[in-house]
Amino acid sequence: MSIRLRLTAWYTGILFVTLLIFSSAVYGFVHLYTYEELKQRIVKQSGEMELGTDGYEVFPSRDTADRLEAADLFMQTSTTERPTWRSDNMIFSEVQFDIPPADNIKKYDNKFTRMNINGNSFLVYQKALFKNPNQTILWLQIGANTRLIDQTLDRLQSILIMGSAATLVIASTFGLFLARKSMNPIGKVTEAAEHIQKGTDLSVRIEYDGPQDEIGQLIGTFNAMLERTEGFYKELEDAYAAQRRFVSDASHELRTPLTTIRGNVDLLQKMWTAEQGERMDMDDEMIKQISIEAVGDISDEAKRMSRLVNDMLSLARADTGQTFELSPIPLQPLVEEVARRAQFLEKTAEWHVGRLSVLNGVYVEGNKDYLQQMLFIFIENAFKYTPEGEVSLDAVLYKGQVGLRISDTGIGMDKDEVPFIFERFYRADQSRGVTAGTGLGLSIAKWIIDEHKGSVEVVTRRGEGSTFIVWLPVVFAPPLE
Repeated sequence: MSIRLRLTAWYTGILFVTLLIFSSAVYGFVHLYTYEELKQRIVKQSGEMELGTDGYEVFPSRDTADRLEAADLFMQTSTTERPTWRSDNMIFSEVQFDIPPADNIKKYDNKFTRMNINGNSFLVYQKALFKNPNQTILWLQIGANTRLIDQTLDRLQSILIMGSAATLVIASTFGLFLARKSMNPIGKVTEAAEHIQKGTDLSVRIEYDGPQDEIGQLIGTFNAMLERTEGFYKELEDAYAAQRRFVSDASHELRTPLTTIRGNVDLLQKMWTAEQGERMDMDDEMIKQISIEAVGDISDEAKRMSRLVNDMLSLARADTGQTFELSPIPLQPLVEEVARRAQFLEKTAEWHVGRLSVLNGVYVEGNKDYLQQMLFIFIENAFKYTPEGEVSLDAVLYKGQVGLRISDTGIGMDKDEVPFIFERFYRADQSRGVTAGTGLGLSIAKWIIDEHKGSVEVVTRRGEGSTFIVWLPVVFAPPLE
């Protein structure tokens, strides 16, 4: 059974019980009030009797009898054997009350009883009187025809039953209509969920312009969940695309050194396993020279692979959310050590170190080893892409941040390439295949900067060089002079 039918059934059942209780209460109060009023009139009339002259009869006065008949009350007096007096309306309508038996007076004395006479229902009050020395029992019986009252109560009962039935039908119909209307948004949620289950379109949203009740809150929560799921799905797709691109680029980068190593190994194997006659055109000195060159190539390619693997491991740590410990470190000794060691790097450009005294007393929350690695990445890149000219390093302080600036006068880049230079394995088209490298250095540098809650600013122009400014938040710095 659907929810809308269950809601309608519950609503109808509760309404049925309510109507049953209400109708029973109305019928019971009307029945009680009507008969109690009639009983009070009968009892009141029973006290207005007059004793007969012989002491054996009790009958009303003329005025009392007229009032009885006008009020549709019937009166009869009798002994235990026969009636002794009846009101005129009883004689006229040939009505006679049954005389109670004499063996159980207490059972009938001062009691009301129902009698059915000639197809009419009477409510009769009976009272035993002892009016002579011999304790002869005289019964006083006053009754009223309850046919009209019973008919009225029957009509009331029919009205209550029919009215309740009509109310149930109408209420059930409207209840089912309202339940369907209320559950329509739930149907939209189900359709959206089925649509998503059958396909991969997570952009589906449920349109709802109703009140923000429980249904509105449910639809709002469902739409928010779809939005977050769509975001996660897009991030997952981007991650899978980056992973596929990363594997493809890594395979490409590893294939070249492996091919070189395998070729040199095959050459050495052929030279050293060939017979003397097969290598008559090469003397031992030539074989030695070729072997040294091959071993050198193997060593260079092995170092290149080692750097690539180390860079990939660093990025793998970044992907897994691995962080490193940070502590306040003085920046001037760190940068001066990097500047000193940078002059021994392989380079063809001039190396200039600017004024680093502004870093005196400046502390940053960071990791010394990773900060040095980040600076060396930018400096090595500057040397790599500056075949002639100069590379410089200096520092600036600005609004609670320290900027480490690495500038070169090398080949530079187009501005539209800047957003991609921190992606893995990305290298500008002009440098790809010309300048050695793996394309992972700047990705690692960006991860280190992000872990230090810093940022990087890039200014570049094709043919004029590039400038990288690494901004780091300062935790302590002396006042500026």
